[in-house]
Amino acid sequence: MDEEDEVIGFLDRVLDDEDIFDSGELDLESPLMPEESAPNHRPFKGDIEKGLEMKKLVLSGFLASEEIYINQLDALLLPMKPLKATATTSQPVLTIQQIETIFYKIQDIFEIHKEFYDALYPHIQQWDDKVTVGHLFQKLASQLGVYKAFVDNYKVAVETAEKCSQGNSQFQKISENLKVKGPKDSRDCTSSVTMEALLYKPIDRVTRSTLVLHDLLKHTPKDHPDFPLLQDALRISQNFLSSINEEIDPRRTAVTTPKGEARQLVKDGFLVEVSEGSRKLRHVFLFTDLLLCAKMKKTAVGKHQQYDCKWYIPLADLTFQTLDDSDSCPHVQTMPEHEIEEMKTKISAIKSEIQKEKKAVKGQSRALDRLRKKMNEQESCLLLHSPTIPFRIHNKHGKSYQFLLSSDYERSEWREAIQKLQKKDLQACVLSSVELQVLTGSCFKLRTVHNIPVTSNKDDEETPGLYGFLHVIVHSAKGFKESANLYCTLEVDSFGYFVSKAKTRVFRDTTEPQWNEEFEIELEGSQCLRILCYEKCYDKSKMNKDDNEIVDKIMGKGQVQLDPHTVQSKNWHMDVIEMNGIKVEFSMKFTSRDLSLKRTPSKKQSGVFGVKISVVTKRERSKVPYIVRQCIEEVEKRGIDEVGIYRISGVATDIQALKAAFDARAVYCVYITQGIPQLF
Repeated sequence: MDEEDEVIGFLDRVLDDEDIFDSGELDLESPLMPEESAPNHRPFKGDIEKGLEMKKLVLSGFLASEEIYINQLDALLLPMKPLKATATTSQPVLTIQQIETIFYKIQDIFEIHKEFYDALYPHIQQWDDKVTVGHLFQKLASQLGVYKAFVDNYKVAVETAEKCSQGNSQFQKISENLKVKGPKDSRDCTSSVTMEALLYKPIDRVTRSTLVLHDLLKHTPKDHPDFPLLQDALRISQNFLSSINEEIDPRRTAVTTPKGEARQLVKDGFLVEVSEGSRKLRHVFLFTDLLLCAKMKKTAVGKHQQYDCKWYIPLADLTFQTLDDSDSCPHVQTMPEHEIEEMKTKISAIKSEIQKEKKAVKGQSRALDRLRKKMNEQESCLLLHSPTIPFRIHNKHGKSYQFLLSSDYERSEWREAIQKLQKKDLQACVLSSVELQVLTGSCFKLRTVHNIPVTSNKDDEETPGLYGFLHVIVHSAKGFKESANLYCTLEVDSFGYFVSKAKTRVFRDTTEPQWNEEFEIELEGSQCLRILCYEKCYDKSKMNKDDNEIVDKIMGKGQVQLDPHTVQSKNWHMDVIEMNGIKVEFSMKFTSRDLSLKRTPSKKQSGVFGVKISVVTKRERSKVPYIVRQCIEEVEKRGIDEVGIYRISGVATDIQALKAAFDARAVYCVYITQGIPQLF
């Protein structure tokens, strides 16, 4: 098998929904997860020419699958004409209305893809580095409105086809044995497929085409004319998929609700559950009528990974725990802050070793595999032990459960998603063992989050994120309907999860707070900044006893991607985050870690900051500078019991004031050593 066959074979596996996202054994039950097998490295990594050659092979594979798809649509349309011809006779097989319902928009979809195929084919045949195809994918994405109409009608089309098959034996024979032509170079001329299977193909096609757009972008240089066009096509496709996320998907109807409606997946993600006094990583699935908590089963190498249901709660029976119920939740030990920081330091060191090893060997090596395994273990442990914010849920007919999250933003998202679904007319449901098994089995294909959120799971070609310092000024906010005591917190992603990094002061009794506070936030592979706006609660009787839980009311939340090209400018970049009618105005700029490590010497040698330590200790006649002793005393006095003192950024203006005060004291010490005045 040559390289081209291998690549096309890989693409076919992608389009056949094979498990390309995870590999190897993974035990989500274990407090410290073993390493996943080393990520599959795509061929042709390297220079631009090889990247463009890979792009051609991906396109060739997609073109082959497009030919199959067109043949499937053609097979579906084949019986439509004779069925229409008999509809006006005395013995019709189907009525005109039934035909139009079953075959709704199929002809339009066929013509769109036939035109796309005919336009793409010559480009692949006459391939060179200057060939552009982005405009074809952009046009294809712009016609997704036809798919929206098809999706809206899909459920009725399938039901109509099923009823007609039951009532008419002639149509049943037709619908159960449609002939699909094979590819031009295929030995198998035709294959038999059911009408129900073919009706699903258009729904499935958009998702699969989106996967191909991801691959094409990976192998297209950013300065290539195709890059912005493919990006736009991907954006349109992703927006379309989001818009129909709650529409009918036959893979989501494996189990129906008590009312006979399709059960759909609304949200899923990895959460840390407190189970039997220890932390366990779970994959949680929120469906339209229930919440399901699962763990990944161990499977033999090469087999599909499967989920094992730990528990589920019907949304009709789900409540969020009150303060009175909090005692029933299990208590879990937290890892000391210094151990968390040590773990992060180890991860950073291992990352540096991995980069050095890559440059040395320029490929796979045993040493590289060992380093990746080591980093995966450290990151997995960090993922389990760093979250501290409790998210408690309760089954009003049974027990309570507790998750630990690293971000109040994330907790708010889960709570809001559940509450939104609970506003509907929900009925309690009890799943039989068979129904539960079928539903849990469907989770593998339904999941939207495929990888555990650790950086070692990322592809080498993915954006590594920013390392350094992000300077953020939170200016003001408006859009509040009533006066309140308001403040903001800032979160950034770090080592695969979000952590709170800064907090503004409380602006009291206002609808238009003016904070104008600057923060310096350390970034560790960060790609996103979140801002949450809270109303401060001063009524101590309403405060939660749990020190780790933020109890103030979230007024709004929003996030912005940290685009390296935007934030790395030397100038401040002003932006606005809109959240539930509230607008928060802020500015930011970024300083890379390399630049931040280059300390700028102070022009005034009489101060502390920017002055060599040897100069300061000599001046103060002490082996340890006064500022170091003062900081240690403050930490020993109250810092150990202060939550977040080592990771929450202070206000930049306050920090500058403190630095100025220490510099002023240093100047005073100089006068003392010179005998002016003799006050000591």
